[in-house]
Amino acid sequence: MFLLRLILPDRPGSLGTVATALGGVSADIHAIEIVEHRRENGTAVDDVVVDLPNGVLPDRLVSACNSVPGVEVIWFSRYGAGGGLHMDLEAVEQMTSAPADAVDILVEQGPSVLHADWAALLDGTGGEVKVALETSATPEFGDLVDHWLPLDKASTLQAPAHKGLAESVLVAAPLESNRRIIVVGRRGGPEFLASEVARLSYLANLAVTIRATA
Repeated sequence: MFLLRLILPDRPGSLGTVATALGGVSADIHAIEIVEHRRENGTAVDDVVVDLPNGVLPDRLVSACNSVPGVEVIWFSRYGAGGGLHMDLEAVEQMTSAPADAVDILVEQGPSVLHADWAALLDGTGGEVKVALETSATPEFGDLVDHWLPLDKASTLQAPAHKGLAESVLVAAPLESNRRIIVVGRRGGPEFLASEVARLSYLANLAVTIRATA
């Protein structure tokens, strides 16, 4: 599968026109998510997850989208995070079904929720910072494990010049304290948008609240 991040006119029919163009190259649309509305210039940012039949070149997806007036492809990559879009509600459902594990579940679901490659829980509440939980593909932090602590609010992070992180874009949110945070990373981009930072902040706060009910 492939993930396309598009800027398109924020008006009725725009998404349908894109879907028609993708259908013209035999793309099978698995999910569409509106990531952000940009009312200042009348555009929206949408993520589209598609699949292609064997023998169809992936470049045709970009060409199809670019053929639609007013549409721009700002990111294109294989999508290997698993699951689908609209994962926020599924993550919340899993957290509420196992309140004691709510934070761990958020870490495990973080890559799918934010279309990312990995997530990790960094814990410095006991003094020394450690990686308390990580998903597969999480890079080795080494002596950079405490690079972003303390963190007072959800935000994007600057990736240091480290072999495992140099090409990643990062977002993080504090949990019970500013020394216990969830970090989510994408290799190569796209940059995390303000709406995605807000979503992670909301889910982190919700995970803490749910766990308190256990």
